[in-house]
Amino acid sequence: MKIFHSINDFQVASGENAKKTILTLGTFDGVHFGHKKILEKVTQNTENEKYESLVLTFFPHPRMVLQEDSDIKMLNTIDEKIELLDKIGIQNLVIHPFDESFSRLTAEEFVKNILVDQFHIHKIIIGHDHRFGRNRTANIDDLKAFGKQYDFEVEEISAQEIKEVSVSSTKIRQALIEGNVALANEFLGYNYSLTGIIAKGKQLGRTIGFPTANLKLEENFKLIPKNGVYIVKSIINSKMVLGMMNIGFNPTVDGKNQTIEINYFDFNEDLYDQKITVSILERIRSEEKFDSVALLKEQLEKDRNTALTYFKKQ
Repeated sequence: MKIFHSINDFQVASGENAKKTILTLGTFDGVHFGHKKILEKVTQNTENEKYESLVLTFFPHPRMVLQEDSDIKMLNTIDEKIELLDKIGIQNLVIHPFDESFSRLTAEEFVKNILVDQFHIHKIIIGHDHRFGRNRTANIDDLKAFGKQYDFEVEEISAQEIKEVSVSSTKIRQALIEGNVALANEFLGYNYSLTGIIAKGKQLGRTIGFPTANLKLEENFKLIPKNGVYIVKSIINSKMVLGMMNIGFNPTVDGKNQTIEINYFDFNEDLYDQKITVSILERIRSEEKFDSVALLKEQLEKDRNTALTYFKKQ
């Protein structure tokens, strides 16, 4: 998959001999089952190699730019989205920096200057309720009229498929907020994950036999599941490593800030400053405040046994 970090980059790279494109656009946050059905329509249209598939997405999310008080949390980082779209077989991904000047493009400017002149569009596959142009004033009927004017096809995604996408995204977010990672993973079609750099923590875990890797996320917009203890796995130095993870405030030792700490089983390598991805499989329990560190250690031993039993059944 070729990746372009602006619409202009795509035009420059494609040059005069560019193939026409089959295009869809959207945030595709999660790249879940509902999204895949739409994206597969795009790839199926390019099977004869006459056209190339293209996905246009935006970063930052338009709501982050247009709504100052937006605290929207995303299911995917850009790197995660790239990997997921690549697996589906999309040939070109344009991640355009969304800003206020872009939001002020009229519908015709967007269609003529971008879809036609820069993307050489043959067909756009888009939701029936899609709105575009300045103040989102244009709709699918306007797009079809532009299609006749500029000679491209418009394929409408059904209301049912759009509903599936919307319902799935809502259910995934809600499941993660509630700590139901198993349900979120079912809707996603893959394991939800967190990626970050391992930093030094208070190192209390070492003193009670549960050394932890302290994960610092690189993006502040990534949705973090509900506080609690989770069963996890990571690939570290090409090996699968199993473990458990605590998201929370460490109330037993009067923690003040939310942390993400992973205890890997049968693993003692130095991970400081390494970039690690943690796949989250199942939630064990809520975070609790124990009357003593000894009682905390006792519970952690139970949590480890729960996780090991889970892995044996897989």
